[in-house]
Amino acid sequence: MSSTSKIKLFLVDDDPIFLKSLEIEFLQHGDFAIETYPTGELCVQNLENQPDVIILDFHLNGIEQDAMNGLETLDKIKAFNEGIPVIMLSSQDKIEVAVECMHHKALDYVVKSETAFFRLQKMINSAFEMKKMAKELNWYVSRM
Repeated sequence: MSSTSKIKLFLVDDDPIFLKSLEIEFLQHGDFAIETYPTGELCVQNLENQPDVIILDFHLNGIEQDAMNGLETLDKIKAFNEGIPVIMLSSQDKIEVAVECMHHKALDYVVKSETAFFRLQKMINSAFEMKKMAKELNWYVSRM
């Protein structure tokens, strides 16, 4: 997690209305520092800002026809830092899409719905609990 108490969250979606509503939900229900991006290219260009978690849309060609899609963006994020948890988000409710995202090392896959925000929030909390346990385990092992 960042040096501040806030979780730095990148939201990446080419649908400006959905992106803004997701940002508002996170700001109202948690302690987040949020950066929003309408394209995968902009997200990748700003990875040096060290996000704690990235929520990434599967399709990202609504603004630019030739824009990187979500999987291409995911691959670039993982090449930059494999440890950044990335949760894929899409309106597609197909198991094949979810499996493909997992093969590209996404933490999880969430279908856009009325419960998407709550599922995302739960996954972020789980990811940070796992990070905390891993740090504690590393500390313990280093003391042996």
